[in-house]
Formats: sequence, C-alpha cells, structure tokens
Amino acid sequence: MQTIPHDEMAATRRHLHMHPELSMVEHQTAALVAQALAGLGLDEIRTGIGETGVVGTLVGGRPGPVTLLRADMDGLPIHEANDVAYKSRADGVMHACGHDGHVAILLAAAKTLAAARAQVPGTLVFCFQPGEEGKAGALKMINDGVLENPHVDRTFALHLYSGLDVGRIGVRDGPYFASADEFDLIIRGKGGHGAMPQNSFDPIVAGAHIVSLLQTVISREIAPKDPAVVTVGAFTSGTTFNVIPDTAHLKGTVRAFDAEVRRSLPERMERVIKGVAAALRVEYEFDYHWSYPPTVNDRAINDIVREVGRAELGAERVVEHDIVMWAEDMSFMQNERPGAYFIVGSRGDEATGVPHHNARFDLDERALDIGYRMMVALGLRG
Repeated sequence: MQTIPHDEMAATRRHLHMHPELSMVEHQTAALVAQALAGLGLDEIRTGIGETGVVGTLVGGRPGPVTLLRADMDGLPIHEANDVAYKSRADGVMHACGHDGHVAILLAAAKTLAAARAQVPGTLVFCFQPGEEGKAGALKMINDGVLENPHVDRTFALHLYSGLDVGRIGVRDGPYFASADEFDLIIRGKGGHGAMPQNSFDPIVAGAHIVSLLQTVISREIAPKDPAVVTVGAFTSGTTFNVIPDTAHLKGTVRAFDAEVRRSLPERMERVIKGVAAALRVEYEFDYHWSYPPTVNDRAINDIVREVGRAELGAERVVEHDIVMWAEDMSFMQNERPGAYFIVGSRGDEATGVPHHNARFDLDERALDIGYRMMVALGLRG
C-alpha cells in the first residue's frame, strides 16, 4: 500500500500554518483541499458545503458501511508568538489548536485510501469542515446534507492534543468533551458619585456578588459526580475611579456533560441573578445562548478505535483518557450518527506541551504520522 512520507505531511501542515484563516472564511484552505482531492480520482467532490466545507467521496471495492472521516480547518484570532520558519503570515490569525495538522493528516489519508480503493470496505466520506471554533460549522454541513447522499453510517474524528505525549492516543466511551453554552448579562443600576454610594444603585457591586454566587450553582446545586463549569470571562463596567456607572456587562461560558444538568443551568443561574438584583435594587437582562452539546462516543464505534490503535501502535499506547472540558462541534454529527472522537498526543517536549489556544502553541510533527496511520486504518476497517 502506498504510504505518504512524513515530510509531505509536514510540508502541508506548515503551509497551512503559515496561511491560517478564521472560521467560515477558510477560502484558501478549502481551495487547497479541493485541489488536492481533485488529483485522487475520487467519485465525487463537493465544495461550499456548510459555506466553505469540502467533501470528497470514495466508493470502495468491497462491501461495507459508509464512513465519514473528518478534519476541521479553521484558525483562531491569535497573534503567533513562536519564532519558527513556518510562523503565521496572517497578522492576528494563527493555527493555535492543531487544525492545520488535522487537514494535513486527512489529505494524506485520503491519498493513501484512494490508491487502495480495491481494499476499502464500503464508502468513505472525507469531510473537511469549517468553523469549528465557535461557529458550529459541523451543524452547517449537516444542514447542507453532508450526512446524506451517501447516507453516513458512522463517523470518526481526531484531535491533536498537547496534553498527551506524542505516540499515544486517548479514548473514552460516552461523554468525552463537554457542552459549551454562552451567556450575556447586562445589569442596569443608577450611576452617581463614588463618594456618595447611597444615592446610587451600584451595578459593579451587584455584578461582583453575582460572579461569586454563580459558583454556588455548581458547588451546591449540582452533584459532585456531574462535572460542570460556570465561568465569567468578561466583566466590563465604568470609565474612571470615582464614578459609579449605570451599567455593567458580564459574559461567560457554561459547560456540562449530563444533558439534564445542562438544561437546568440557565434557570438555576437566573434565580441567583434575580435574587441579587432584587436585593441591590438593579435591573438585568439575561441572555443565554445554547451552543455545542456534549460530544458522546458510541461504545461500539469507539471499540473500533481501540482495536485499530492497539494493532497500529501497540496496546500500551492506547490510553483510557479522562473527560475534557473543552467542547467540539463534532458533537452535532455524533448526535445524528454513531461516532468516535479520539485524541492524538502531540507533546514531545516543553515547546510542544503549550496549551491549545495559546500564542506559543505548536505540534511535535511526529503526531502527524500517528494520526495518519489511524485514519488510514479506520478507513480500511469494515
């Protein structure tokens, strides 16, 4: 079977790293993907799926299921701090989450699997997805029919992860990644002089109480066995040191794994907000935005990842991984079809162990080979 040299994958990854694009405007990336797929002799290539997504279909030479293999393509609004030859050339945009590696892996796997068409069971759908970073690109692709024509039976996706050593993959049955919802809270008080607070209704004091009390929703209302997070990430108010402002604006994220816990959180949060507002004589506007559901792995599909990983890498390199509080819009696809999402270690040293979404994030490119081997083997698994 034709295998793709490491240098070819690394060159693709580095080109993408130098030319990152933000969510839903991945036009150059999509064009590169479409051009690469065009030379593989696939049965169909569709572009503009979910706005900028690209899908290639390969009908194999043996009977089997329809399997979707997915890679996300978008970068982040971060100015890269790494001093490397392949540093981002797009000011304020960076591949700080490994999606450049995901695209390189799946393009290489598609090339190998297309050349081995006679050995491929069923049909493979190579899905290059836009807008994972908060834009729900997977849902957009679903709405544009990515799971139909052909009707997808199962899905596989991977994520390079700087929290795991290179050479290992991490798997977990059931809920793996959390949901990710957002909230906006505007507190409206009555401004005045900082020296005479008795004449004002202070939105900053109300907001400070709310920030603290929202933590009790998790610590005192949710069972410890059900991980959940409420984080206020932005608190904006006031213009100077001696003026009580009229308003305060809070924004944050809410995460959970259990569907019932997730559904209950807006009501629990607003009860706290309403109580503080009444006590401190302020008004409020609370907007809750449902975003990504939890990513839940199907046990049977996940067992395929385990078996393939043990065969390809060795049993000691397939680890049962803990839950992760980040979120993934692959969750939308796995709500529609049974699927497995696994992580591929990309930490080789201190430089490649930097957290995701950090200006110094980078990959140990040996991880590309691990991801490639996994995707090829999954594509050949009926």
